[in-house]
Amino acid sequence: MAKNFNGKPMISQQNILYGRHAVLSALANPKRKINKILCVKENAEEIRKISKIVPQIVEKKEIDKLFSTDAVHQGFALFCNRLEDYTLEEIIDMAEAKEKCHILILDQVTDPQNVGAIIRSAVAFNTLALIMQDKNSPQENGAMAKAAAGMMEHLPVVRVTNLSRAIEKLKNAGFWTVGMDSYAKITIDNFQKPLKTAIIMGSEGKGMRRLVEENCDVSVKLPISPLTESLNVATAAAIALYEINK
Repeated sequence: MAKNFNGKPMISQQNILYGRHAVLSALANPKRKINKILCVKENAEEIRKISKIVPQIVEKKEIDKLFSTDAVHQGFALFCNRLEDYTLEEIIDMAEAKEKCHILILDQVTDPQNVGAIIRSAVAFNTLALIMQDKNSPQENGAMAKAAAGMMEHLPVVRVTNLSRAIEKLKNAGFWTVGMDSYAKITIDNFQKPLKTAIIMGSEGKGMRRLVEENCDVSVKLPISPLTESLNVATAAAIALYEINK
């Protein structure tokens, strides 16, 4: 694997997106660098309506070869560069212009489809940005974009080396940090919601890491039945974001 001047492995910027919503949304995003588009004949006109890039018409089996058997590509394959990440400072600057906003932080949520589903919910509930760790989070890929149903083009993403340090910077910028913890005493619908909130969610099973949890101003849980210990992280994120956005 190639390395950059710091000696760290370089991650390829090439990406292949699939699925109608993911591909059409990426084509409509001026920040995307598009390399080529493959599609079946019946999808060509839909692409031409939103993009000047001429698609390559291929048989469905040619697109099938690009992906695993469970990838529902719907006759679309887009070769493009990954979106550039935002910096934490850019997000803090964006927040300064708002009276009320919220940010979502994921601590070691590693499944791309879960992250994609979370991105879809984040856009639906007006989340300002998503913050993840550099090392223990998935890079943007086709599965993530498909699960996000095109919403990956609309949510600023920040990747940081140290989550605890990023949380401290957000607190200094006026954010109240709220950790989601199934063992918390307070439910998310019963605490005074601040104007600027950073919601922190850990991985399924392990939850937040100790240092991240210790940086939270408050821990809350979802008001669910005692028969259910926890929910899928994407489902829990959607409920939490809905409640914070109310």
